[in-house]
Amino acid sequence: MSEKKMTSSRKHHLKSVMLAIAATRLEQEAADAIAAKETYLSDNCPSLDYPSSIEDLQKLCKELHSKIDIVDEDRYDAESKVTKGAKEVEDLLFKVTELKGMKKPALKKVRLSADQMLQALLGSKHKVSMDLRSNLKQVKKEVKEEAGDAVGDWRKNVEDKAGMGGRMKMFEGAEA
Repeated sequence: MSEKKMTSSRKHHLKSVMLAIAATRLEQEAADAIAAKETYLSDNCPSLDYPSSIEDLQKLCKELHSKIDIVDEDRYDAESKVTKGAKEVEDLLFKVTELKGMKKPALKKVRLSADQMLQALLGSKHKVSMDLRSNLKQVKKEVKEEAGDAVGDWRKNVEDKAGMGGRMKMFEGAEA
């Protein structure tokens, strides 16, 4: 059985008929929703009779508060069901991704120098050098001449270096 292609005019005609039917159905659904809303309001919300006495008004307020409490309880229950369902959906999606094998890779430790880190953070605009050793003072270590001198009399050292002259002797001794 050979199938013939549908002509473009036939396609256009069928499409316009389908759109017309869909438009009438949408109008009907909107009218049904309005009618359902009106019937619900008439059943659940009777017309208010404004009371003439204070006692009747207080009674009406108490009834309205009790109805508000019932509606709040229903809203809270529905909200908790929705949040519980959303959490279950999230957990199931996570399990599905695990089963598919699309696990997130573990992060690798990257070693960067301080210059590279600053360049990554600040971009190539700022050339900042973090050579911390460049500003340090150069200190030469003094090698002790004899271990025996360190054990000598401490009073002699104090008397030699006492006063301003003693301080000068310390500096002169380093040069000599």
